[in-house]
This record gives sequence, C-alpha cells and structure tokens, in this order.
Amino acid sequence: MLRRLPVLVVLAGILSAWASSPRLAASQSAPQPKPRFKSGLEIVIVNVVVRDKDGNLVRGLTMKDFTILEDNKPQTISTFDFEELDNVATTIVAPVMPSLKEELKPAVPAPAKPAGKPAAPEPKPAVTLKDRRIMVLFFDLSSMQPEDVGRAAESARQYVNDQLSPADTMAIVSFSTSIAVDQDFTSDKAELVAALNRLSPVEGSAFAEQPSGEDAPDTGAAYTPDDTEFTIFNTDRRLEALRALADTLADIEQKKSVIYFSSGMTQSGLDNEASLRLVIDHAVRANVSIYAADTRGLSAVVPGGDASQASARGGASAFSGRGMAGARDRFSASQDTLTTLAEDTGGKAFFDRNDFGEVFAQVVKDTTAYYLLGYSSTNPAQDGRYRRIRVRVNRPDLKLEYRSGYFAPRDFAHSGRDDRAQQMQEFLLMGLPPTDLPIHADVGYFRVGENRYYVPLWLVVPGSEVPFSTSRNQDRATLDVLGVVRNQQQRPVAFIQDTVKLNVDATKEVRRKNVQYATSFELPPGRYHLRVVIRENQDGTIGSLDTTLVIPDVTQQKPELSSVIMVAQRMPAAKKRTNPLVQSGQELVGSVTKVVQRNQPLTFFYEIYDPGTPPAPPPGAPGTPASSKSPNVQSPVRVLSNVAFYKGIRRVYQTGLVSAEQLNVKDRRAVAFEVNVPPGVLEPGLYTCQVNIVDDVAGTFAFPRMPLYVLR
Repeated sequence: MLRRLPVLVVLAGILSAWASSPRLAASQSAPQPKPRFKSGLEIVIVNVVVRDKDGNLVRGLTMKDFTILEDNKPQTISTFDFEELDNVATTIVAPVMPSLKEELKPAVPAPAKPAGKPAAPEPKPAVTLKDRRIMVLFFDLSSMQPEDVGRAAESARQYVNDQLSPADTMAIVSFSTSIAVDQDFTSDKAELVAALNRLSPVEGSAFAEQPSGEDAPDTGAAYTPDDTEFTIFNTDRRLEALRALADTLADIEQKKSVIYFSSGMTQSGLDNEASLRLVIDHAVRANVSIYAADTRGLSAVVPGGDASQASARGGASAFSGRGMAGARDRFSASQDTLTTLAEDTGGKAFFDRNDFGEVFAQVVKDTTAYYLLGYSSTNPAQDGRYRRIRVRVNRPDLKLEYRSGYFAPRDFAHSGRDDRAQQMQEFLLMGLPPTDLPIHADVGYFRVGENRYYVPLWLVVPGSEVPFSTSRNQDRATLDVLGVVRNQQQRPVAFIQDTVKLNVDATKEVRRKNVQYATSFELPPGRYHLRVVIRENQDGTIGSLDTTLVIPDVTQQKPELSSVIMVAQRMPAAKKRTNPLVQSGQELVGSVTKVVQRNQPLTFFYEIYDPGTPPAPPPGAPGTPASSKSPNVQSPVRVLSNVAFYKGIRRVYQTGLVSAEQLNVKDRRAVAFEVNVPPGVLEPGLYTCQVNIVDDVAGTFAFPRMPLYVLR
C-alpha cells in the first residue's frame, strides 16, 4: 500500500556561515555548466598505457597504430599526444601552476554593466601541463584516527623527501567538516613537507576543533548552503568532496592522480549508492584516476570489536561464527567501496599495508609514459547512457591499460510526453541510473499490526539544483517522481508515481530552500531494495536514489523500539488510515538533514511496544512460561526516557526525565514518546544525541544515537 502527501518546500535554515563556503567548482549565484571532457569541445579523452609481454613501457607508437571503438563502432582519433616523464630535465621550466585555492573560492561578482544583451561567457581554456605528473594527496580526516593520519603523512613525506622528481606537481587537500587546500600545486619539497607536518596528529592540528560560523576562515570549502545539510552525517558528503575535486581538476588536459587516504568507506543506512556512480562518472569525464589507500593498515577482525568501541551485550554471541562473519563482512564492505572508486576510474586500491609507498610507486608506474587519445563520438544521441570504450593496437603482443567507458550527455528539450514517460521507466530499470540531480532521503518504521510496519519515506532535492521559471511573480517548476520497492526475490511490493508542481513566491530566496516529498508504505519486516528516479521538467535533469531498505522485526529485540524520528516540522494531517506520526491532529515530518538552527524547536518521536514484558528466557530454562505474551494479560508499565546531548564524551545538556505508567496507544500496545528540546539551549556545533530508554518493569534498556548539527 502507498500513500502520497503534498510536497513540502522547507526552508533550509542556513546562515551566512554556510553561505560563505560554497561547494567545490560551483558558485552560489548561478549553476555551473556540466563538466566536459575538454573545454569548448565534446572530446572524449582516453589515457592508454602500453606495455610489452614483460611489463615494460612501449614508446614510439603513432596515431595510426591505434583504433578506438565506442560501443563496437570505430571512432576517428582527432587528438594524439605522448606524455613521458622519465627524461625530464632537472631544470624544467614549468608553465604557470593551476591554483586549487583560486578554483575553490566563491566567485566574485563582476562590476555592473550597462543594460543590454549580456555577452556570451568566454570558454575557459584548458590548462596544459606538458610532461608533468599531476598528483593530489587527499586526506579524509573525517574517517581516520590520529595514528592512521600519522602513517599516511609519514609515507607521503618519505616520497617527497626521497623520490619527488622535477616532473612531479603535487597539491595537498584535507577534508573533515569541509574541504581545505593545505598546499596548492607546487614542486617545492619544503612547502610540501611543511603542509604534511601540519597534518600530523602530533606536530600539527589535523584533529583540532575547527571554527565555524563567522569565525571560520575562507578556505574555499566545497558545498553550497543547502547541500551542506544533507552531507554532514553520511558517506555521501565524502563522495561529494571527491566529485567536486574531480570537477575542479577537469580543466587540466593531462591525466590527474588523486591519492585518497581514508579508513574505509561503508555504504550504510540510506547512503545513496548512486552517489558513488556520480563520483566515478565525473572523475572519468575529468580524466582523474583515484588511488585509494586504507590507512588502517594490516588489520585483524577481533571478536567483540577492538578498543575503539564498546563491547557487545549478549554473552558469547559476539564470539560466535555468525558474529565474526558479520564483523568481517562489515570490514570488507568498507573496503569494497574504495575498490570500486579506484578500479572504475583507472586507479588501484591498496589494503592491508602499513607502508603506503606502494601507492606512490603505482602512480609513478601508471603516469611515467602514456598515450593521450581524443575523439569526437559518432553517436549524437544525448541519452545519458553508458558507452563502452575499447582501444586496440596493431601489435597483438602488447597489453593496453585504459578506462572502460563514460556516460553520454543528456538532452531533454526535444523529447515528447511519451518519450519522457518512457525515459523515466528506462532509468528506473537500467543498471546504471542517472545521478545528475542530487537526492537525499530518510526513512522510519513503526509497528501498526502483527508483522506489519508503517514506513514513512522522505525525499529531498536541494532547491539550488532545481531550475525555476518565473510566471506572474512566482517561480514555477515541476518534478516527476517514479520509484519502486522490491523484496529479496526482486518482486515489486510498492510503487511511487507522482508529478509535483511547485509555485514559490519570487520574492523569497528559492535557492535557499529544499523541496521535500513525503510518501509511505506498509511492509512486513525484511530487507528491500529501493530505487527512486526524480526528474525536473525544465532542463530534464534526472537523479536517482538507489539504496537498501531494512525493516527490522522489533519483536526480536528488547525493548521493542521503533525508529527515532527527529522532527523537522509539522503539517496538517490527512484523514486517512492509521498513521503513527499523526499527533494532536498534525503530522510529524522527519528531518532528513539532522541540521537545525539554534532558535528552532526540536522534537524527538519514538514508540516502545509491549513494555513491561521481560525478555523470553532461553528454551528449556527453568520456569519458562507456556506463553510469553498473552493478549488478555496486561503487564504493569513503567518506562523512563529522556534525550542527552554530547560533545565528544562530555554531556552538555539533557532533557527532563519522562515517565510513562500506562499505554497511550492501546490499539498497538505501545507507549509513544514525544520529547521536546526548547530553542536556544544548544550552542552551535556538532552533537551526538543519545535517546535513553529504560523499561523498569522488564529490566531492559536501549540507547539509540544520532548526530545533530546546530547552526547559529
């Protein structure tokens, strides 16, 4: 079953602190053009490394020696070059280095010009760094422990001190809550070592608390205001940083190598798997290869977890085969994403190493000598489909290394209604759905019957990504929404199909808002696959959400707890079937972003089912009752709950204790809690919210946690 609600346009609630830190390679004032392979031309660039049977580089080939096929159709090579760095003179005179800091800074408004027809923007010329090895060291501080940063920085220092060649051009970038350019492109060893020392957890300030708001320095950070909200707390923010870095490097013709140091990257919860494909697509377009290094080094999966986490409850269950298999699967999953990032962009992933010198050796090996081929595709269709590339050489004894393909551009203006409907269906079913329009989501689950759960789903599109047309002093836009939920047998169990019409007063800041769409399902417990495709109908930009949806069976845990919803706002409730989120005639709308303003009221909503029922004893234990739960017998109820807020390990605030002495949702045998936090009690900054729940009668407890960011 499916229920649709009106689309909400929710104020993003972003202050000037966020407005001063726009996304990489994007300005607040106007949307940027789609990245192209080469400025001014639709040229597909392919880097080809040619080796003989012994693995040695092959030089001296010409354009006539190569053949390029796109989807098995021959292409005409229009540009050809050979990059060789082995014999670069020590006194090389380099061209002007490109500046990452300048590229990442917000665009400065130009002086006002007389009224008239605006001049067409001049195309930005491509930067040529002939015979230069271009490397960016990307330190993901948001995922690494101090000792991990130390190992990575030490390996980089060793390369700079001992192996940096005159042909190497290197920049150093770090990412925690925002992107910082620690060292712009340079070949100076002293400057690079100084930047790496500043990243050291001992000598530098890699993990120092970063200022926010008006006190934050302008580092050219990488997010537009509304996008920042969605990417603070999940893997998408790290992928977005990589994507933006690739876009910034797109104007350099030569091959670029990004060495990405992190402690794994796990796609979990509602992290959008389509974001991973978006990074790969933009990196391939920008001729960027990602070399991923897991800085955890040589690791072993320890029963019960290592010292970085609390031990699990449940006796010996953590040491069982199932527990160890689950821990190992989670560890492997954190490396799988890095493998995908690296291999699909032409790089390589490095695991189980305490010395990362091999990463640099691989980059040098892949960029010492390579052929740069370019062609204009003979396929004029702008359908956004993946096009596979094959490169051949007229000598069968040679081995070629190159990327496998790219995504074609998309055109929307000339398609009809039927074509557009068919396009949505195709994108919903295709193996590689589009990712040009960012989509963010949150989901909950509430028990409404035996083996039935109410599952609210909220989808959000940043307003800055939606082009609005102005009519009668209003900004107008429409969005098409199409989605499907499939069970583990790949059978569809729920659908979404809707067209959303947006009318917003032009006097308001449309681009500082977010378009939120709410829908819901009723599903039994289980594991599902959710795919949603959203298209805006002015430019035809399409995005997709592709993720795993897990509905747990709460009867298998004590206390039996629903999901915890952080409430973003309330809206008039529709008079329809049972909806646990309808309270006092208003429907609670979940916060997708987990970001609030300081003066904004905050509410946490959750339910506990069958309170007072003690955990079932093991089978065969003495005193085991014939029936652990009887509908005719009501256990006494006493449930205590509040919400605490932590900064690090320090508790800075907690709400008053709320006690429930009876069921307040009797038809579902539940106690519903609605805990309010007054506005202004939390200072701006990052918090961990811990919901404390104690079933005093059953002797059970739970402490679910979630992040929260408070803005000024």
